[in-house]
Amino acid sequence: MKKPNVSTQAIWAGEKDSLAFGATQVPVVHSVSFGYDDMDEWYDVATGKKDGHIYGRNTNPTVQAFEQKVKTLEGAEAATSFSTGMAAISNTLGTYLYPGDRVVSIKDTYGGTNKIFTEFLPKQEIEVVLCDTGDHEAIEQEVAKGCKVLYLESPTNPTVKITDIERMATAGKKVGAIVVVDNTFATPVNQTPLDLGADLVIHSATKFLGGHADALGGVVCGSEELVSPIYHYREINGATLDPMAAYLLLRGMKTLKLRVDKQSENALAVAKYLQTVGIVEDVFYPGLPDHPGHDIAKEQMKNFGGMLSFAVKGGVETVRHLLPKLKYANRAANLGSVETVVGPSRTTSHVECTPEERAAMGIPEGLIRYSAGIEDMEDLIADLEQAFQSLPAHVTN
Repeated sequence: MKKPNVSTQAIWAGEKDSLAFGATQVPVVHSVSFGYDDMDEWYDVATGKKDGHIYGRNTNPTVQAFEQKVKTLEGAEAATSFSTGMAAISNTLGTYLYPGDRVVSIKDTYGGTNKIFTEFLPKQEIEVVLCDTGDHEAIEQEVAKGCKVLYLESPTNPTVKITDIERMATAGKKVGAIVVVDNTFATPVNQTPLDLGADLVIHSATKFLGGHADALGGVVCGSEELVSPIYHYREINGATLDPMAAYLLLRGMKTLKLRVDKQSENALAVAKYLQTVGIVEDVFYPGLPDHPGHDIAKEQMKNFGGMLSFAVKGGVETVRHLLPKLKYANRAANLGSVETVVGPSRTTSHVECTPEERAAMGIPEGLIRYSAGIEDMEDLIADLEQAFQSLPAHVTN
C-alpha cells in the first residue's frame, strides 16, 4: 500500500494508539500524574525502558498524539512539543549552543528569534553571525568558517523572503553544523525541510497547524538522536504543551491541507490585486514571478503559502487609516488562522524591535503583514478595494 498523502495523514496520523473506550477522537487527558501498582513497571516507564507516562511535565497521551501527527507530516523520526513556538525555538537553541559556540543565521527571522540572536545569545558568549537573507554566497562563506548551528527561516516573517534550504543544508553539513529550519509559514503541506537536507524543523503550532487562533503551541521534529536532547532540556525547563491546547491543535490539523490550499490560493490572488493598487509600493509574495526567490520557491515548495506582505506609500499614516476599514480581517498579532489577519510589523512580528532595528532588517514602518484566510477570494479583494477607496485625500495624494 502506498504512503498516504498529506491530507490523509493530517486526519489519521498519531491518533489510533491514543483512542480509548471506543471513541473516534483523541481524549483530553488532564491528569497531572499516572499511577502504577507494579513498582518495577513504574521504574521502567520512568527510566524510558518501557512506553508510558509518569508526570504531565514530561509526557501526556494527548500531547503525544499531537507530536506523532506532526512528525508524520514532516517525515521525521521524532518530535517534541512546547507551550509556544518561541519555546520551541529557544529550547532548541538552548540545547545545542554553549559559550564559545558559533551560530549562523539570517537577518530576516521572526522578531522574537532575532531578539534571541541579538540580545540573549551574546550574553552567553555565543557568537552570532546574521547574514543578508537571500545572499547564499555570504551565508556559505560564514558557515565555512565553522558553526555549531545554522538557523534558517523560509519563507521569512514578515517579508516572505526565500532561502535555498537544500543548498544551505549542504553547506552546513560540510562543517558538521545542525541545520534548523523554521517551517511555520510554509507548513508541511507546502514544504518538508527534512527532505531538503535540514536536521531539525520547527513550527509555531499556534499558527497554521492549529489554524483557529485558539491554542498556543510549538513543536520541533527531526531524528531521534537530535530531538531526544531537546526533549530532555524541555522536560527539565518546563515549557510543556498543555493537553487541552494539544487537543485543539490536533483538531485543527485535520483540515490543514484544505485550509492551506485555500489560503495559498487566496494569498496569490490578493498579491496580484495589490500590484495594481497605486498606493502600494511593494508586494512581497514568493508566488509572484518577479519575487527574488520565486524560482527557488518553485523548486522547494509545493505551493507558495498563505502569507504575504505589502508596503504602502505614506507609511504609518496610511496604515492607520487603511486597516480599520477592512471588514473581513482581524487586526491582530497572529497569522495562519481561518480568518484573514492583518497588522503592521511594528505591532506584530517585530514589536520587540526598535524602528532602527526594523529598518536594518529591511522592514519599513509602512509594511503590512497579510495572512490570507479561507474566505471567498472575491470578497477579500472587494474588501481591500473598498478600504483603499475610502482613504482620505491627504493620504492618497
